[in-house]
Amino acid sequence: MLGRTETDKTIWFSMWFLGAIATFGAAFFPMFHRLIDSRNKHFRREAQLEAQIAQWLNKQGKQAPAAASTADMNAKAWAASIILIIPAFIIAYYLSKDLQAHEKHQDTFLAEAFPQRMFMPQTIPIKKYALITIITLGAGGVYWLYKVVNLYNSHFKAQWKIEKEIVRLMEDKTVVEHV
Repeated sequence: MLGRTETDKTIWFSMWFLGAIATFGAAFFPMFHRLIDSRNKHFRREAQLEAQIAQWLNKQGKQAPAAASTADMNAKAWAASIILIIPAFIIAYYLSKDLQAHEKHQDTFLAEAFPQRMFMPQTIPIKKYALITIITLGAGGVYWLYKVVNLYNSHFKAQWKIEKEIVRLMEDKTVVEHV
């Protein structure tokens, strides 16, 4: 029924950043591509998970919460656009904003589907990061990007635990109903 078929891959920011320094910025292109691609894959997997939970809830005779709809970002186009520098800050903004909206929806969805609270959204101070980036004339963008990567990594790790708990809860309720 439910199980992880694909695992979200975390990104090691310091490796990519050091690679970018060593390659005079060339490593930023695959780093941004991987970050955006990971985001897209995760959001697609989350939509599949929500569909499975909704299907399970319907079998239980319960109303399923509304599903989220998040559009994919074109990883190749966005990664290529960082040659203009400014899109790198736009990407950091969108990745921050998307994760914040995604976590808020996930928290609401799971709270409606299961009575136990199993997810706590992270706070992402987008205005603070943008201000730091502006004040430092763009250098703060590296810190913002570092925080974005870490927030996604934390979200992916939390997601692994949540999926295990969802499977356990769904199996427990299915066993109870068959008895």
